[in-house]
Amino acid sequence: MRFRGIIAICLGTTFLSLGPAGAAPAEWEKTVPALLRGDFPNPRPLVATYHFGWNDLVAATAEIRFGAKDGQLQLQGAGQTNNVVRSLWKFDTRLRALADPVTLRPIAMHQVDVTRKKTVTTDLVFKPGSVERVRFDNKTAKKPAPKTFAFASGVYDLHSALLTLRSQPMREGDSYRLVVYPATSPYLANLTVVGRSPLTVAAGTYPAIKLDVHLDKIGKKGELEPHKKFRRASVWLSDDSDRLLLRVEASIFVGTVFTELQSVRFPDEKP
Repeated sequence: MRFRGIIAICLGTTFLSLGPAGAAPAEWEKTVPALLRGDFPNPRPLVATYHFGWNDLVAATAEIRFGAKDGQLQLQGAGQTNNVVRSLWKFDTRLRALADPVTLRPIAMHQVDVTRKKTVTTDLVFKPGSVERVRFDNKTAKKPAPKTFAFASGVYDLHSALLTLRSQPMREGDSYRLVVYPATSPYLANLTVVGRSPLTVAAGTYPAIKLDVHLDKIGKKGELEPHKKFRRASVWLSDDSDRLLLRVEASIFVGTVFTELQSVRFPDEKP
């Protein structure tokens, strides 16, 4: 059982989406206009914990800290496998992502993944319409040259993608398309608002917005490729002034993986 792949999907890619597979680059690119930030206010500072798992098994936990720092929006996260999964596959990860508070466009992302065998570091630097990636491990003799991916309408990391999406009107039936670069490869994401109803998670019961999620990988020549492991997903955001990420469920090749909010607190909130 490939726990590494399962947890990687849980920790990062489960809220991305699937576009029209097989379309020529010129065709699908025209369907992805620049997505400007919406009018919904930026999140307030928070500290949240999440569980990640496969079917009914909790396989990993993470703590997320969000707030403003030096005029930028900063997300810091630390996660690790636990329970029986950790005995089979030790995995620890930490990341720091920065976004512009006005445009919500990404600025940079730094991520370090540690297993028993090696430590992998990924750095992303974003510019208008492109991202530059450097990825190496502790066994690499020489730091590799950067790799660049460009898309005229803009490229997002996971942090800035969620910020931009939650800022939108989120009316039932609304669809949003954007190109996301989580760490190593670009994806075309398509999310559709499908309804509103209460949702109960470990952190409590919230009014919730449900989105259907689909995903395609963007190939080396700009062509769309069906994701071989990802099938479909659903995402729930709280339908309130915070629009918290409550839960993600993704159907993949071995079953269902999930992410669920366990707790949240707001450091600036008065007692």
